[in-house]
Amino acid sequence: MPLYFSEMQEINTQVAVVEPNLDDYGAYVRNFTWKYGARDLTGLPDGEGTNIAHEAVVRHAGGVLKDNVALRWIRRDRSAKDFTYAELNALASRFANVLTLLDVAKGDTVSTLTGRIPELYVAALGTFKTVAVFCPLHSMFGPGAVFERLRHSEAKVLVTTLDLFEKKIKSRRGQLSALKYVLLVDKDNHLDERVLSLPLLMRNASPSFAIPPTRNSDPALLHFTSGTTGMPKAVLHGHGAVLTHLVTGRLVLDFHPGDVYWCTADPAWATGTSYGIIAPLVNGVTNLFDEGEFDAARWYSILAEQKVNVWYTGPAAIRRLMRLPIKPRKQYDLEPLRLISSTGEPLPAGAVRWATETFGVPVIDSWWQTETGGIMISNYRNMPVKAGSMGKPLPGVRAAIAEITDGTFRIIQETGKDGHLVLKRGWPSMFKTYVGGDDRYVKTFHDDWYITGDLAYRDPDGYYWFVGRSEDVIKTSGHRVGPFEVESALLEHASVAEPAVIGKPKPAIGEIIKAFVVLKPGSAASENLKLDIAACVGSQLGPAVAPKEIAFVDSLPKTRTGKIMRRLLKARELELPEGDLSTLEPA
Repeated sequence: MPLYFSEMQEINTQVAVVEPNLDDYGAYVRNFTWKYGARDLTGLPDGEGTNIAHEAVVRHAGGVLKDNVALRWIRRDRSAKDFTYAELNALASRFANVLTLLDVAKGDTVSTLTGRIPELYVAALGTFKTVAVFCPLHSMFGPGAVFERLRHSEAKVLVTTLDLFEKKIKSRRGQLSALKYVLLVDKDNHLDERVLSLPLLMRNASPSFAIPPTRNSDPALLHFTSGTTGMPKAVLHGHGAVLTHLVTGRLVLDFHPGDVYWCTADPAWATGTSYGIIAPLVNGVTNLFDEGEFDAARWYSILAEQKVNVWYTGPAAIRRLMRLPIKPRKQYDLEPLRLISSTGEPLPAGAVRWATETFGVPVIDSWWQTETGGIMISNYRNMPVKAGSMGKPLPGVRAAIAEITDGTFRIIQETGKDGHLVLKRGWPSMFKTYVGGDDRYVKTFHDDWYITGDLAYRDPDGYYWFVGRSEDVIKTSGHRVGPFEVESALLEHASVAEPAVIGKPKPAIGEIIKAFVVLKPGSAASENLKLDIAACVGSQLGPAVAPKEIAFVDSLPKTRTGKIMRRLLKARELELPEGDLSTLEPA
């Protein structure tokens, strides 16, 4: 079992080899309890509960880490600004006092609509301190998407910039009855009694704040899911989720004292909050965030210049890097890099192999959902990585494969048989409800099992393998085929840069498999190439699973997080209405 955080401070972090925190998966699973994992959390004074902000900054600001760098902000111009744990704690307290001044009460919602700037991180931690609910929104959302999320969450306070306020909020502000205050991060004066200057309020606020009693079940985070099929669901999590963030940071991301960590996900998504704010701070490492957008040369140079040890990114970013001719280890000093982790959607085996060879470090894929609040299944640094697999369940998490039909629910004991991925209730970050959708929440459970909506199977070694979303599975000639399986095989072809697969209705056999393919630069579309690509898939998966139709396209429709919107591809293929897309994040 790994050392406790307090004991870990004495370790010499300058040694060349950093041993994995999870040294024996089997032993850890047998012995682990969530109560044991919680021994690193100090809790509020006098036993008054568990608060995310207390565990993330307050306890460090009063301990040996007070002068260590908590946040490092890389500005667009590449200059950097550091915030120690003591400084970040004081800023979060100032923001909490601002919220108190504005009569924000326990359970009220505070939203942010900004880029990756320090004010966003301060707002999150300050909101947690007041036991209000933090709800981040992406700055690239259109006005309609912003309005719907503010309305649905009943946000009382919004933190944003003057430009975003004028472009996306101002014209419909009167229709948001719950929205009492807008706090502008880039104005030094109040515009009116409801549109206020955050810098002015912060200057006049105290840097001390007493966190009120906080229960594990008290709401803390509200996230909207990615929305590939319509208006996103509003997923609510409690303060107790911090324990999952602590444990997964330690066991999956393998945080060690002195680490520099970079999560490229925007805090508007669950990954960017859980693993871009909470997990690194709870584990006491230096959390890097970049204000700039994706640029391969910029990213590689940041990894080198900042001596990043652990890098958390997504399959969409890895796919983009794969398409470029840059050889990062030849052009940049990436020696400090110890681990790359990926999540958001499955990472195909070819991408795992490419990244491992390119960076020379373990590349681990993991699986979780907004609803689970944290990583549930993962590969681990101390175990053989099975390229393309989700990995094994986190210690303390019980996963299974279930056969679910009308009126029946059966746990599948056989390995290799696909079914519904389900999780047993009891992990700390399990979502509390869908806001405004309690009936939908109830339907996601069968007794004590959470039904994820994903199909998967377990192999004889205990690794789980993703098959596809249940609504995306293709039924063709008696076979059930997951798009991910075919897309992974398509990526093995030398000319394929990005694929997407759908089922196209076909009388007599149900559906045929149609693939949409973006070619790599230098590859020319032709009928012969289509035949060669289909043969490549057939040789791996069998002729029944090879695409019967292939279309070459310039790009694929995606959400802001990089997830392929197969519904749009299918609607366009069948000339069906695509529905109202105004609430979806932009591609």
